[in-house]
Amino acid sequence: MPHQNYQSCIDACNACAVACNHCAISCLMEPDVKMMARCIALDIDCAEICQFAAAAMSRASESSRLVCQACAEICRLCGEECAKHRMEHCQQCAQACMRCADECSKMAAMA
Repeated sequence: MPHQNYQSCIDACNACAVACNHCAISCLMEPDVKMMARCIALDIDCAEICQFAAAAMSRASESSRLVCQACAEICRLCGEECAKHRMEHCQQCAQACMRCADECSKMAAMA
């Protein structure tokens, strides 16, 4: 199966999507939600592109490389934003985003 070549990237994308969804809902429960608006928006965008990237790689889509390039950029943006916040959910999300950005960059380079 061709998608097995991308399994570590698929796993990183799935883990990142879960972390971003968790971060977004957790940010909505913070006392100053307005301060978390950019974090929440990037979490949502990141979760969506990660899910799309994982699906594209799973079906060995010819656009996987392009999707993963975009995913890497959005993951970096989200990771940088989350890293600014001290909450544990944001810190965990930042780590997942940076791992995913690295995996997607590697995948895009080898595809």
